[in-house]
Amino acid sequence: MNKEDLQKRAEEINRILYAFLPEAGAFDERIVSAMNYSVQAGGKRIRPMLMQDSFHAFAEEQDEPKILQAFMAAMECIHTYSLCHDDLPAMDNDEYRRGNLTTHAKFGEAFGILAGDGLLNYAYEIISEEMTHLDDPELLKKAVNAYCVLAEKAGFRGMVGGQSLDVYLDQTGDADTKQEHLEYIYENKTSALLEASLMIGAILAGADEKEVRTMEMIGKNVGMAFQIRDDILDLTGTLEELGKPAGSDERNGKKTYVTFLGMEKANEEVIRRSEEARILANELPYNTEALTDIITYLMDRDS
Repeated sequence: MNKEDLQKRAEEINRILYAFLPEAGAFDERIVSAMNYSVQAGGKRIRPMLMQDSFHAFAEEQDEPKILQAFMAAMECIHTYSLCHDDLPAMDNDEYRRGNLTTHAKFGEAFGILAGDGLLNYAYEIISEEMTHLDDPELLKKAVNAYCVLAEKAGFRGMVGGQSLDVYLDQTGDADTKQEHLEYIYENKTSALLEASLMIGAILAGADEKEVRTMEMIGKNVGMAFQIRDDILDLTGTLEELGKPAGSDERNGKKTYVTFLGMEKANEEVIRRSEEARILANELPYNTEALTDIITYLMDRDS
């Protein structure tokens, strides 16, 4: 997969995603505008893409159900909410993301908070609404199981947990940060939603418990590789390439995998984790070519 292919896939997913975005009413125009701006600011749409590819790997000839698309949209809303809050002055205090003003920089800090809150709640609203229309008891059961995965991986045992340790270490002085702290942060702050995406696609397609756990392990490795690659790009990339200021980790004295391992070994860890993910995917008795293409792209990306 190259950048052009990824962009085409992202555009297809955008059409699905934007169809779920809320319309403004008489008195909520400001918050809806901030929420929709945040989602429409761009992105690779990796999480819904992985969810879609996971579903099709296990579903064989099954048609794509609307509930899958609802989960794809919800996942991107949750991911976007996390970015809205991550960019806030209380967190990373970033004014640019993907080459655009961050939500708080454009709408003000209060609406940066509220837009994130709105997107998190709206994600569950999207899924709940779609679940009320399911008349297939088996698919409804799968959707409930997928819903539970999403809720846990997005919460304090997942993404929020990783973010909270990251913030705590920043507040108490990053000098005490150890590599095992980073591993916990990365496995939760970054990997959790990637794991959920792969698991949800598999669950909705009817994968068994062992296969779902394999997808979870693939997501964990992809997430670790993705975040370590981000550490590297923060040192080697530019504002034009990354869509946000480069070198922020170093300026803020933040420890990363490059700090602990050095550039060469950090690159080796990206390759090792990516290879582990590919091996796990290839061992499944299904067509996982689309998944392994994305893993390869993420390992080699320059932004």
